[in-house]
Amino acid sequence: MATPILNAMTVDVEDFFHVSAFESVIDPSQWKEYQPRVDANTRRLLDLFAKYNVKSTFFVLGWVAERFPELVTEIHRQGHEIASHGYAHRRATSQDRKEFKEDVTRSKDHLEGLIGERITGYRAPSFSIGYDNEWAFEVLTELDFGYSSSTYPVKHDLYGTPDWPRFTYKRKEGIVEIPIPTLKLMGKQTPIGGGGYFRLYPYALSKFLVSSYLKKERQPYSFYFHPWEIDSEQPRLNNAPLKSKFRHYVNLDKTYGKLEKLLQDFSWGTMKDVYNIPSK
Repeated sequence: MATPILNAMTVDVEDFFHVSAFESVIDPSQWKEYQPRVDANTRRLLDLFAKYNVKSTFFVLGWVAERFPELVTEIHRQGHEIASHGYAHRRATSQDRKEFKEDVTRSKDHLEGLIGERITGYRAPSFSIGYDNEWAFEVLTELDFGYSSSTYPVKHDLYGTPDWPRFTYKRKEGIVEIPIPTLKLMGKQTPIGGGGYFRLYPYALSKFLVSSYLKKERQPYSFYFHPWEIDSEQPRLNNAPLKSKFRHYVNLDKTYGKLEKLLQDFSWGTMKDVYNIPSK
């Protein structure tokens, strides 16, 4: 029997009030008005990963790291990879080069100070590196990142680079880009990377899509989600747009159980281990 492919489990560590879907109704100046839930939710995930001996990459928002430093050190102590999700969850497309560099530097420096190691990975909020800001890869290279996972080769109203590479590749700037996975179905690139799609789809369908990807492409699969996606008790924002509320709240009560099945059905590791990213 062939050895199962090792796939990358990733967590974007942010709270429910950080998400891009709610940026029209929650300004960053209002974040302090909400009771954070990210610490408790992320610790639930650590317990679940420990139960199945899974190591993951945690793309930690700098805002979270500053307020919960012990959470970051605990993630690291348990053998998971710490990576950067930027500082203030601003989409890269909403920043100029100077602002982007300041945001990412603040996050990277703080995380490295907490764990005493180089941070090699970065993921842009809402996969927001694309056609109009490829200079972001130059900045990441300048800041000594080894890899990024900031592109999604699909069409979406918030992001998407459908004609960019679907598999891991080295950019001309010198950094490795690991796109969110897609599966070609009837000639169309279908998003299968996790997040809201994982919550929306029945688990049997998600398992089929991942299995089909592994069988067809013989490439590692990477999965992403957020701690708030296992939290069905989080406050509801009634003034948010209807589409945003649907995307955010659909099947929150089912995600934990689906995730537990996913951990059992496939083999998982960190981004650095799966894609052989050097630490130095």
